[in-house]
Amino acid sequence: MYDDVLIPTDGSDTISQTLDHGLPIAANNDATVHTLYVVDSRVTAAAGEDTSTDLERTLKDEGRTAVATVEERATAEGLETISEVRQGTPAKSILEYADEQGIDLIVIGTRGKSPREKVTSLGSVSERVVDNASIPVFVVRNAGGE
Repeated sequence: MYDDVLIPTDGSDTISQTLDHGLPIAANNDATVHTLYVVDSRVTAAAGEDTSTDLERTLKDEGRTAVATVEERATAEGLETISEVRQGTPAKSILEYADEQGIDLIVIGTRGKSPREKVTSLGSVSERVVDNASIPVFVVRNAGGE
């Protein structure tokens, strides 16, 4: 049913809970686990010319560490993995990657927000992915996140 499962990561600790759900789905379907970290181009653009290159390098390094964490867990469970670090807008990049790679399922975590944060937020990455995906999206509520 699922040959390719995408588990995007933002490098936060909540990825552990997301993997607790996503990796068994991949294992039960003998699927390849794809993991993606997106360096948010809006963040690097807002940094200004003087610091954007250093910030971009730092964020790409964080991204490589984040996808390595997913790879390690998936590989330990005997799953084939493919990882990538991209630059762009997170939700849009996740959906583009899913389309390009023929992903069958996206397993994405949320970051727990207080009611006040929900009111002031422009929407989360996971919400945008769910709203715009043409494939199934399994959302893992990570209430302990930031």
